[in-house]
Amino acid sequence: MNEALETLVATEIKPLGLELFELKVGGSKGRPVLDVRVEREDREKVTVDNCAAASRAIETKLDAEEFGNRNYVLEVSSPGIERPLRNGKDWRRFVGRTAVVTANVPGDPAGRRTDEVEIAGVEGDAGQEIVIVRKQRGDERRFPLAAVEKARLAFHWKR
Repeated sequence: MNEALETLVATEIKPLGLELFELKVGGSKGRPVLDVRVEREDREKVTVDNCAAASRAIETKLDAEEFGNRNYVLEVSSPGIERPLRNGKDWRRFVGRTAVVTANVPGDPAGRRTDEVEIAGVEGDAGQEIVIVRKQRGDERRFPLAAVEKARLAFHWKR
């Protein structure tokens, strides 16, 4: 069901200049909750109007197909300012930004560790990427993207 649902959502938001970032299905069988995260194809910030338009388009299609007997909750939003970094494309897009990264690099004496770092670069072809990160004091680390267990952009409120 999730693959068909992802295809349905992606198809409905494409004409709006949006693409599906993530779809999570929760709730109960009698009242499913669809959590849809969208991005703009032009990489600008997702607006409330973008989310509202996506919600209307998805809802119209779901209702036409009588999804969940029309007894569902639909939530549409952006990936957020602390969005996950899932692949090499994301890492390349956010070079220069700060991220919180949990990596387990084979041979690293520190083992599995979580650091706040600046994304300094990405090298290599798809599936073989090496990420380059810089700690605040300036030292760089290089490790395979495959060693990253979890990563997200970091956000700090200015005081």
